[in-house]
Amino acid sequence: MNKIYNAILISAVACSMTGCSDYLDTSSPSVTDRDFIFSNEESSRSALYYGYQTLQSNRSVHSVGLFWTPIWGSDIEDSQDTYNEGSAGCQEKWFYPSGTDKYNINQGEGTEVFTKLYETIAITNSLISNFEALPNFGEIMTGEPNNLSDIYGQAVALRATCYWELCRWYGDVPHALVAGQKTQGLASRYAIYDYHIKKLMEVEPHMYRPGESSNRADVMNRSYVQGLIGRLCLYNGGYATRRTDLGKDFYVDGDGKVLTFEDWSVEKNHAIYGRRSDWKEVYAIAKQYLTACVMNPGSVVLRTTDPRTKGSKGQEYGNPYQYTFQQMHGGNNLDLTDESLYEIPMEYNYSSDRPAYIGRPSSGGNGQAPCVACGQDRIQAHFYYGWFDNNDLRRDASCSVTGSSGQGQELMQSFDRSAWGKGCGPGTNKWDWNRLPSPNTLSYGTSGINMSYMRISDVYLMLAEVEAALGNEGTAKTYLATVHNRAFKNNIDPNFDNYINSCGSVFNAVIKERALEFSGEGVRRFDIIRTGILPQVAVENRQIMTAVIAGIRNKGYYTFENGNQIPAYIWTKMVNAKSTYGYRLTTQTPADKMDDPVLFPGWRGQHDDWGSIVPVYANQNMTNVAIKGLFKYIAPDSQEAKALEADGYVKTNWGIDMLNYEDSYATKLFAGYSDADYAAKNPPIHLLPNTYQVLLNSGITNGYGFKQQ
Repeated sequence: MNKIYNAILISAVACSMTGCSDYLDTSSPSVTDRDFIFSNEESSRSALYYGYQTLQSNRSVHSVGLFWTPIWGSDIEDSQDTYNEGSAGCQEKWFYPSGTDKYNINQGEGTEVFTKLYETIAITNSLISNFEALPNFGEIMTGEPNNLSDIYGQAVALRATCYWELCRWYGDVPHALVAGQKTQGLASRYAIYDYHIKKLMEVEPHMYRPGESSNRADVMNRSYVQGLIGRLCLYNGGYATRRTDLGKDFYVDGDGKVLTFEDWSVEKNHAIYGRRSDWKEVYAIAKQYLTACVMNPGSVVLRTTDPRTKGSKGQEYGNPYQYTFQQMHGGNNLDLTDESLYEIPMEYNYSSDRPAYIGRPSSGGNGQAPCVACGQDRIQAHFYYGWFDNNDLRRDASCSVTGSSGQGQELMQSFDRSAWGKGCGPGTNKWDWNRLPSPNTLSYGTSGINMSYMRISDVYLMLAEVEAALGNEGTAKTYLATVHNRAFKNNIDPNFDNYINSCGSVFNAVIKERALEFSGEGVRRFDIIRTGILPQVAVENRQIMTAVIAGIRNKGYYTFENGNQIPAYIWTKMVNAKSTYGYRLTTQTPADKMDDPVLFPGWRGQHDDWGSIVPVYANQNMTNVAIKGLFKYIAPDSQEAKALEADGYVKTNWGIDMLNYEDSYATKLFAGYSDADYAAKNPPIHLLPNTYQVLLNSGITNGYGFKQQ
């Protein structure tokens, strides 16, 4: 997307399309000067880009704020915060442990997500309405894609994306479709999904794929729309908690037909957990469009090999998964990831909150090396140690047990419950300022690292899920294998069939694969909700982490089924990696270096030249952490431990620190959905309430037992 706009044009578009209105009001203001906006292709495209800008700036959706909720509230991810019942944030993470009626709705995320999504919707409604009013609209939308049909399709896709965000967060919401018409009251989320799926099906043939015309993956293209149809269908046909206080005829489909449901739970708090009975029909639509996307995604590529050779200083590559995320670290909005169907481009020194808040943590500050990064997404110990095959290339590219000190040094994390690059165990490694070619150190949150909104691997796994759910396990296995095997050397996991068997079914294997593929990306929480496994997962998550802590307390370690052990203590020392290897930022661990404490685990370390960026650290040599005993227990009084200490290693707290925070790490996970709730088959309250001001302006109610003020 060309981010160099005509300032006067954008200003005019903004004022005409928003009317400078208060977006606590969910109406959709109209374009006041249609002739100006649609006088030529350039001006209409600029109006569209203004809509993209509002989504990009709605950081709570994709980077911080509300985005913390899905990465915190899953069974593989966690927050850095100590559990504290009564905290608004913790109540959102753990399903309102004090009860929905006690929750202060005005202590949540406020109005940012809800109202700003409607701001984007207002812009798209204006574009769509005025396109449809053009005398030659039928001609524009006939035959092969053209520039105007593509712009119209992008507006439809942008609007549908906003409604998907609204429905997955809030459930039933106002459905504003007509520019300038004030819309109040709630609409059935299923009718909303049905409408936008149908609308996307209409525009999809008239849009360009990535690589066609001048389109890239920084705009919503035909391939993304095909994937989006699949995504909407999975949510539309999936499990969710819905209200029972709106009347038996409230939940209708897109044609106004009253729906029936397959319910897992009993009714409680005027809510029930289930899925629409005709979900197979919805999944059939998903299958059609996801298949079409896989068959022809345009220029988008599922990387099965790493195109890079050895680094200039001998660094080992060979990891297609890490290459994908490295591509996001170009530091500008021109470089896009090969695998992205749609990617939100972030400008260098502008704003890029996900790396600062979700990525690899740093305890630095503004002007340090690197800047502060709170790393709000921490990886649960059982996921890091127990879920990944030890040969899975994704583990170290996704998760890191080290952060940064802010002084050009690698910092070993601990399980002490503290923020930034200090504690809370492994963090997300997919976004790391150390991997930027020339990192900005003036202020955090301005890295320019892009964020992929949908990757082609998601399409493959959505298709595998649909095929498995519809009973086509052979086909599902084929699509699953494509994603799974590329995570292993030579694109083959010799234990692939054992992996499926250990999961119990192809469907279960696909859902687990999605966790391995998308950890830290805000996917897992919604996956366990819509697949109906949330209640079971809540119980099992507490059980496994309780067992982990018990093992550390009683034996000094816990052993997982894959053979990995999480120990109470590890042994670490700081080293001068650059003098030994020629580089400080480690890459893929060479096959013959798996015992090297600096190079294993891989994909960590520090930027090779922080000293030239922040001169005060130019003489900093001891920059890397050497780690021993990370995956295999070393008895503290053993000869091995004594030998390590003689070599300069220091016994370092690791799993032992979790014992001081057992509530946070184990017993209070999913605290709002207890074992008793599971036994009683009570519905989980996973949806978010709106603030009083939104309720007042929108004429809606919260439901699910939440207060109105």
